[in-house]
Amino acid sequence: MNAAQHPIDIPGRVIVFDYGEVLSMSQSEHDKAGILGTAGATAAEFWPAYWKHREELDRGTLTATEYWTLVGGELGREFGPAHLQRLWAIDFRSWISVEPGSIDILDDLEAGGTRMAFLSNTGVDFGEAFRRAPFARYFEQMFISAELGMVKPDPEIYRHVARELGIEPAEMVFIDNKAENVAGAESIGVTGHVFTGVASLRSFLLSLAADAAA
Repeated sequence: MNAAQHPIDIPGRVIVFDYGEVLSMSQSEHDKAGILGTAGATAAEFWPAYWKHREELDRGTLTATEYWTLVGGELGREFGPAHLQRLWAIDFRSWISVEPGSIDILDDLEAGGTRMAFLSNTGVDFGEAFRRAPFARYFEQMFISAELGMVKPDPEIYRHVARELGIEPAEMVFIDNKAENVAGAESIGVTGHVFTGVASLRSFLLSLAADAAA
C-alpha cells in the first residue's frame, strides 16, 4: 500500500460503477466545439440529433457507422467515410478523460479489499478500450450495455450483473450520475448513490464501511 491510499473496506458488498461523468470527466468545451466544427452544425441543431439515437448505439442495435449516418440525416447532411471516422474519433476522445478523484477512490477500495465491478451504457467500440485501460484492474467484471443488448435503467440489466457476480441485489451498491439509472437499480433492492462529486461519493462509501464495521 502506498502512503497516499486510504483503504475503504466494505465487506459483503460489490460496488458497481458507471463510467460516464462518474469515472470520466464530462465532455470538455474544447472537445464539444471540435465535434460541432467537424459536423458543421450549431449546438442547437447538433446535440438533439446526437442524443436522439444514442440509446440505440448503447443497446447495440446500431453500429458506430449507422449511428453517425443517422445523426447526419437528422442534420440534413450526408457524412462520407472519412467524415464519419473523424466524428467517431473526436467523440471517442471526448469521453476518455478520467476524474482523478474517482480513480483514487477505486484505488482506496481495492486497498481495503472491497469488490468492484463496472457497468456502462456505451457502444461496443468502447468495450475493448475499457478492458485494456489501466483502471480495468480494479474490476472483477466489466459490463458493456451494447454487448448485453440492454441499457440502464432497465431493471434486468442490474439483475444480470448481480447474477454474473454471484450475489443478491441487496449485496450490490450502484454508483451513477443519472438519478433514473440509480432508481432502476434500487427498484430491485440495490443500494444506490447518485454521483454529484468525488467528496460526496467518498463520504457515502465511508458511511457504508462504518455501518459494516459497527
